[in-house]
Amino acid sequence: MLHLRKGRYLARPDTGSDDLIRVQSLRALCFGRPPGTLDADAFDAICTHILIEDSASGALVCCFRLLSVANGAALLHSYSAQYYDLTALSQFPSPMVELGRFCIHPAWFDPDILRVAWGALTQWVDQAGVRILFGCASFAGDDASLHKDAFSLLHTKHRAPELWQPRAKAPEVFDFATGLRSHSPNPQRAQTGIPPLLRSYLLMGGWVSDHAVIDREMGTMHVFTGVEIDAIPPARARILRSVAR
Repeated sequence: MLHLRKGRYLARPDTGSDDLIRVQSLRALCFGRPPGTLDADAFDAICTHILIEDSASGALVCCFRLLSVANGAALLHSYSAQYYDLTALSQFPSPMVELGRFCIHPAWFDPDILRVAWGALTQWVDQAGVRILFGCASFAGDDASLHKDAFSLLHTKHRAPELWQPRAKAPEVFDFATGLRSHSPNPQRAQTGIPPLLRSYLLMGGWVSDHAVIDREMGTMHVFTGVEIDAIPPARARILRSVAR
């Protein structure tokens, strides 16, 4: 059972409906939902929700959910499969886990929160024998012109291996190959334009889809992101496991 205490923070799985409401409330706040509403969907019922709390006050400072995927066939029933054609990745033979709805309370800026989150995730991955971590990494704003520099960096340096490449499925996408054809990227803006969660994926050798999905309802764009556990650089793996202990 996942249970990680580091410094002032405790990471643990949800224990029932009260925890789920707290998680959905924090997500609603982070995702700009109307006050007093919850961010909820059908996947909440089949996921494990990880809460990261301030040990002293009990405040919920971060949360995310994990969907265990036993094999490639089960992958097609994941949240990400609604938006991406994952036929290629469905041939992957080993257990996977989908990370979703990751958010940090906007009033908390401690970088240790993200470190504890990755430590908890590492603990889960090791205990479950997971070989691929995947999910949708979001960019704020659904105007592709805001993200072209970051998308250029992803397209040139972090594209998925052809063997596992997700294909377009969503009704509205921004295709990197065609949409960036005449764009001259600014390297500094490209680096700063990568969201922190996705930056962490990339530091672990993660890769992304060759397009971004435009989500008008959420007011975001997102890319499919995968991390093959066996491909994580050894130095990075040691850091993650030191936090997970």
